[in-house]
Amino acid sequence: MALVADGVSCWYPVGAPRPAGGVVLDRVRLAVAPGEIVGLTGPSGAGKSSLGRILVGLQPAQEGTVLVDGTPVPTRRGRMTGVVGLLHQSPRAATSPRRPLGAIVAEPLPRRARGTRDGRTRVADAALRVGLTPDLLGRLPAQVSDGQLQRACLARALLAAPRYLVADEPTAMLDAATTAAVAQVLRELAAAGTGVLLVSHDHPLVDALADERVQLPR
Repeated sequence: MALVADGVSCWYPVGAPRPAGGVVLDRVRLAVAPGEIVGLTGPSGAGKSSLGRILVGLQPAQEGTVLVDGTPVPTRRGRMTGVVGLLHQSPRAATSPRRPLGAIVAEPLPRRARGTRDGRTRVADAALRVGLTPDLLGRLPAQVSDGQLQRACLARALLAAPRYLVADEPTAMLDAATTAAVAQVLRELAAAGTGVLLVSHDHPLVDALADERVQLPR
C-alpha cells in the first residue's frame, strides 16, 4: 500500500507532444507509504507543485502512472477523490473569500451534518487542534492573517481524513508559531497512519519531519 508516482513526466501545454526541451517533470519516481513523511525538495521551476497536483488527481501525468494503494488515481478537473488530500501553499487561493473560517473547516463534512451538534463539535475540535480559537471561526478570510487562514485549511484537511496528504509548501511565508503548529499536525497525521508528502524549500523543516527525501533536479 502506498501513493506511487512511477515514471511521471509533465510538460506544458498539457496534451502537446513531448518537446525537445522544457519538460517540467522527467520520469519521476517516488512512493509515500502509510504513516510515512516523504520530503520533496528542489529548486523553483523543478515541478514540485505540478507533481503534487498530479498526485491528487487535479492534473494528468502525460507519461507514467500514479497509483494509490494499487489503484490508478482518477483525474477530474478541479476535483479530488478524497483519498489523497492537498494542503495548498496559498490558503487564499484555496478558500472562498465569502465563507467564514468555520464553514471552510466544515467543507469535508456531509452538507446535512454541518449544522448538527456533532458537526459543530467536530469543526471546533479540529480548529482547536491546529490552534484556531473559536472566536476566529466566524470571521471571513479578509479578516484574518495568512497564518490563521492556513490553520483553517489544515483543520479542513484533518476533517477530510485522507489516506494520503500532499502538503505543498504549507509553511511558506508563515510565522514561526504557525509553522510549528503545521509541523506538529503533520507529525500527528503520520503517527496515526496517514502518508504525507511534504513539498518544501525549507530544508531544515524537511530534515526535521521527513523519513525520506526526494530531490528533483533543475
